[in-house]
Amino acid sequence: MEKAKDFTNPQHYENRELSWLKFNNRVLSEARDKSIPLLERLKFVSITSSNLDEFFMVRVASLKDMVHAEYKKRDIAGMTAAEQLTKINVATRELVELQYSTYNRSLLPLLHAQGIYIIDAYEELTEEQAKFVDTYFEENVYPVLTPMAVDASRPFPLIRNKTLNILALLSKKKDAHSKEIDGLSENEPQEKKEKKEKKGKKEKSAVEFATVQVPSVLPRLIAIPSKEEGEHTFILLEQMIERNISKLYLNYDVICAYPYRIMRNADLSIDEDEAEDLLKEIEKQLKRRQWGEVIRLEVEDRIDKRLLNFLVEEFHIATEEDIYKINGPIDLTYLMKMYGLEGCDHLRYASYTPQKVKEIVPGENIFDEIKKGDILLHHPYQTFDPVVDFIRQAAKDPDVLAIKQTLYRVSGNSPIIASLAQAAENGKQVSVLVELKARFDEENNIVWAKKLEKAGCHVIYGLVGLKTHSKIALVVRREEGGICRYVHLGTGNYNDSTAKLYTDCGMFTCSEVIGEDATAVFNMLSGYSEPLSWNRLVVAPIWLRNKFLRLIGRETKNALEGKHAKIVAKMNSLCDAGIIAALYEASAAGVKIELVIRGICCLKVGIPGISENIHVRSIVGNFLEHSRIFYFYNDGMEEIYMGSADWMPRNLDRRVEIIFPVEDERLKKSVKHILDVELADNTKAHVLNSDGTYEKIDKRGKVLVNSQEQFCQEARDAAPKKADVFKDRVFKPAEPLT
Repeated sequence: MEKAKDFTNPQHYENRELSWLKFNNRVLSEARDKSIPLLERLKFVSITSSNLDEFFMVRVASLKDMVHAEYKKRDIAGMTAAEQLTKINVATRELVELQYSTYNRSLLPLLHAQGIYIIDAYEELTEEQAKFVDTYFEENVYPVLTPMAVDASRPFPLIRNKTLNILALLSKKKDAHSKEIDGLSENEPQEKKEKKEKKGKKEKSAVEFATVQVPSVLPRLIAIPSKEEGEHTFILLEQMIERNISKLYLNYDVICAYPYRIMRNADLSIDEDEAEDLLKEIEKQLKRRQWGEVIRLEVEDRIDKRLLNFLVEEFHIATEEDIYKINGPIDLTYLMKMYGLEGCDHLRYASYTPQKVKEIVPGENIFDEIKKGDILLHHPYQTFDPVVDFIRQAAKDPDVLAIKQTLYRVSGNSPIIASLAQAAENGKQVSVLVELKARFDEENNIVWAKKLEKAGCHVIYGLVGLKTHSKIALVVRREEGGICRYVHLGTGNYNDSTAKLYTDCGMFTCSEVIGEDATAVFNMLSGYSEPLSWNRLVVAPIWLRNKFLRLIGRETKNALEGKHAKIVAKMNSLCDAGIIAALYEASAAGVKIELVIRGICCLKVGIPGISENIHVRSIVGNFLEHSRIFYFYNDGMEEIYMGSADWMPRNLDRRVEIIFPVEDERLKKSVKHILDVELADNTKAHVLNSDGTYEKIDKRGKVLVNSQEQFCQEARDAAPKKADVFKDRVFKPAEPLT
């Protein structure tokens, strides 16, 4: 009798955090790819740094909280929080070492070859450059700086999260003591004289500490005169401050000075049941972020031991694992500032302009276009403008009675926010759910929520215990045949800026059944009105998990009955144990499973009898892969869903998410094409191996497929061509009036 297979064995699962670090390594691999333009490679180094910052502030911080609380429960892969931190430390140090090796040994020499220089030492400055740097410091930097001495009367100041600072080691100049020592009165007793002299000598030999923040209000990368025409030369702001730091402490000799940066626990902990006003509670918690436990200290690898020991003591650094000695500039996110360097177009990809959607004619009534049939949008290959116009036209249309929308992350100068405010001012019923708990966008969302309320919108501040992550907009319009509901559903945020960088899908529809569901969603969000049933939409946290398990289970059943069974799923992350166990069971039954997962993947491939039918790939390219698409063969009656949810516990159990079906055959064909092209990608795809490593596909002898480039070209080919509006047109003079 065959032994029952254990699909829940922790050995069959990858740790979430280690899987994320592998994803960041894939991002870094783009910076190491010699076929990619130089400034694009710098961009990827910057992204890895930014990613790592957030990883520490949230994920590492959360694990440290567990250790402090003596939380012993094991994760999906059978590891305690302490065990995870140990392995994360090893993997992170390897990542950082590779990151700086790439920067120092590969990218800097390539920049020099292109006549682009980042000054690393004062000795590299010419006399002209040195004069420029000193003048720039005195005129632009010095007035902004606030040097902070540390002594008995002045404790070490609050150092803000992620800010770059410089710590200096000082000793008092002789002149500072001479007045007191040399001015000893002849009439004073000898004993008193000796005490004063002893005190003066002691003070002269003592060292003191002082810190100054590198001001974030000033550009960190500063252009300075170059040695040769056509070159670009820069110095980092902290280098400029270090060169002139003696001007901040005139009564001291500066022994040495080195930059440092700290990362604090930035995970918000809010007892929502006790918070009478969620808005005020979040505002209060945001301020506390600056006081969170220090979980990472970054210093230059050459730092003086006295300075390092001082920082360790002041920040209560408990272990060496929390100290990172950096071989280069601390915080490489500044490299993103170099991306737009003028005169260097040859070092970047040609910019891509999102194309128009052929079903939507700019300037025409968008509701009439949606009436003709469901419309699929594929961003950033197609423009996000129709989504903005959808809300803008609704705000002005006299027949529109109400607009309802969820907002998770929006741009800094959001045209959608402006249109919603205008709609309310025009007397329309406007309801907006603004998710205040959107991580690191809390402050931004509070500002928008207040603005919308001031304009007369009904603002809902999320739900207690749940994040509202769904992407849905509903417009209620009065028409000749009665009330008609128009709905936009998407996989990405209503953010016109990130829509140019993230790959997402969206759909316009005026389907009656989806319109009814959309109304039910907003009634549930605003009035706790849970519908008895749903027509088409699948909503988390109550209904979505079971829906996915049923869909996977149906494929398993079909495979066991000898039918062809297949699942294709594209998402950001897969780390839900229940979903993975169901996929293992499906694979063991013979279901062919293809997964396109950009980031975290806790599933392992190639386990005999468990996951031999599962293939996983990750696409890391010029655009950030963000869309979620789920395909089920269903014995030939194919079903396709898209939406806002990944296969993660938080999406299935702790968030309001929406998955919607794609039922129009034209749209289904287009969505299947998206999946097919991504599965054929052999340029930007990294394939997961059975040993847990990812590697790019061997392209030798193969026709190259870069899915993102192909989608760009397809969007250009499909875009409506500009009509020659003056063709065959005759202009006639007006007849005189009689």
